[in-house]
Amino acid sequence: MRPLHRRTLLKGLLGGAAATVALPPLEAMLNLHGTAWADGSPLPTRFGVWFWGNGIRREHWTPDGEGRGWQPRAELAPLAPHRSHLSVITGHEIKTATHPHHSGMTGIMTGARYHQNGTTRDTIVTTFARPSVDQIAAAHYEGQTPFRSLEVAVCRFWGTDEGTTFQHLSHNGPNNVNPSEYSPRRVYERLFGMGPAAPQLDLARRSVLDAVMGQITRLKGRVGARDRIRLDQHFESIRAIEQRLGAPQAACAVGEPPAADYPDLDGREQIAEKNAAMSELVALALACDLTRAFSVMFSTAGSGVIVWPAGARNSLHQMCHDEAAPQPTVHATVVYTMERLADFLNRLKQIPEGDGNLLDHCSILCTTELSEGNVHSNDEFPILIAGKGSGRLKGDWHHRGRGKPNTSHAVLTALRAGGVPAPTFGDGPGLVGDSIGELEA
Repeated sequence: MRPLHRRTLLKGLLGGAAATVALPPLEAMLNLHGTAWADGSPLPTRFGVWFWGNGIRREHWTPDGEGRGWQPRAELAPLAPHRSHLSVITGHEIKTATHPHHSGMTGIMTGARYHQNGTTRDTIVTTFARPSVDQIAAAHYEGQTPFRSLEVAVCRFWGTDEGTTFQHLSHNGPNNVNPSEYSPRRVYERLFGMGPAAPQLDLARRSVLDAVMGQITRLKGRVGARDRIRLDQHFESIRAIEQRLGAPQAACAVGEPPAADYPDLDGREQIAEKNAAMSELVALALACDLTRAFSVMFSTAGSGVIVWPAGARNSLHQMCHDEAAPQPTVHATVVYTMERLADFLNRLKQIPEGDGNLLDHCSILCTTELSEGNVHSNDEFPILIAGKGSGRLKGDWHHRGRGKPNTSHAVLTALRAGGVPAPTFGDGPGLVGDSIGELEA
């Protein structure tokens, strides 16, 4: 059977609008062992960031034991099914710290001190002084995929006037941000080429797959049985996203789609549902090699999200200040957040790629901007690296730093595991040139 080029796309028109459907890696695109593309080039490695705000509770986070003998405590327990793809890093601290939320956010994302724009009330207004780590990776991958990077968010921004450090995750430099998209519908439209179009009844009632149905039929005739099953699964995933986002109204208005795909129900955010939609979209974008650099901002630095499924009745940031020790509701919100991270990793793991799965070919820095929110600490920083980095990471390992090493060592480890040959990471007190060899395969 004739090999299929790995850049194969299905293209068509839907009600006059361009529709493009990318394909996942198929056996027909790979070598005989499924370990590389048919032309001998390696399967892609991706780098991403999965971020949540306001830290953790150390007594429930730091694992028992080190190396492969580690055992998760309650806040890491939701990730136990993914421990083979998990590197846990504890004992490290931000070396550029002078103002906790700001220092932690810019320190972990850039390895450098924040750039201060001014002051407000009793605090400061800052931005990132350097590009964030996801954009360092994006610069390395640039030109290899249709999209340079993909930025999405789950829990909505609850407002602060302390600068881009508090509102955005991905930065190109001072006051130059890559805003995270909060709308799954708009992410879908961006990825699949279904931008706003003139009102048309047939467009409102059809799927993006309808535009390429003839090509789908012909493609199935060119590939083997397992690839046909893989294609069916891929197209079912796209259908499921369309159904989850809801069919458009019969008369499609010209202009921007609705701002909120998942409106609050009884005043509560649909956190798990929106996280599932964004996880599906990011997974499809990576599987189809539409991008190799991404960021998921589950919640912002200093987030005021009300994590109601965990029993919260007040904003998380305020609870970190006000709830009495041992802060059981704050602890419950961390557990809930890690359950959502587990959902994201599970979706990546479900997608076959080569002789493994998509998570095998990812390096994902999972972190926050503080250690514990009630004391605003920047030491004992919570850091996870998810994925195997195409064989560059061992996985299933707890590395405990001694002597309070720099968090930048962990970030450089994740960056290199993503296939980015960065000689250093950070600046000033945050600058390092060594990764954590104990985690590397």
